[in-house]
Amino acid sequence: MLERFSLQGKVVLSRRLPLVNRQRAAQGAPKVNAKRVYRVMAAADLLLPKAPRRRQSARTHEGRVAVSRSDLRWCSDGLEIKCDSGQTVTATFTKDCCDREVMAWRAWEGKGLPGEPVLEMLIEAVERRFGTVEAVPAGQGPEFLSDNGGAYIAADTRALARALGLKPINTPVCSPQSNGVAESFVNTFKRDYVARMDLRDAHTVLAQLPAAFEHFNEVHPHSSLRMRSPREFRRQQATATDQALYCE
Repeated sequence: MLERFSLQGKVVLSRRLPLVNRQRAAQGAPKVNAKRVYRVMAAADLLLPKAPRRRQSARTHEGRVAVSRSDLRWCSDGLEIKCDSGQTVTATFTKDCCDREVMAWRAWEGKGLPGEPVLEMLIEAVERRFGTVEAVPAGQGPEFLSDNGGAYIAADTRALARALGLKPINTPVCSPQSNGVAESFVNTFKRDYVARMDLRDAHTVLAQLPAAFEHFNEVHPHSSLRMRSPREFRRQQATATDQALYCE
């Protein structure tokens, strides 16, 4: 199933090149030059057109969502996937703002984001990062950043987050840029994964999501991680003895 999401056809050079060099390094071959790859892909019409410039928000955004170390800040958001059958699949995820790993996610058929999937997802994310729900260091838990959706601002969600040792925070109203790491992931996921899925109906889409999230965590290169995948970065972070690896 993971092969479905390999970068085939027209792709962005910044994602194709790291995968090529990663494969060549495993084979003991030298890395290839980015400009040479660009020329070859351009000649074969394999480059995507540049994205249109987005409208500038009237609100100034001087803060920074990304952080320098893992487990300082997590973020969450939801997304909808339209099926050819007319059905809608809704998904939500929790993502680290440093290493970019999607630690937990939930998806279901239908529109809207109820509170229960968010509660389940928070518990799973804490268990994956800290082992148990009681293991978050007192006073040192990650921030949990989300928008002002009903499932996120609900009293039950905020109470559970605090009980788990997290610090729930919300973006200003009508300010999606303030949750930029999550917003960027939604765009990436729709472009690189949903666009390659079989969208015939909700059941088919739901069956493909586990492989898509796994591929993102294990394979997808990220510029802030020096073109490593999230799990590749975390493995190197865990084995680094001379100095810790920091996100850029």
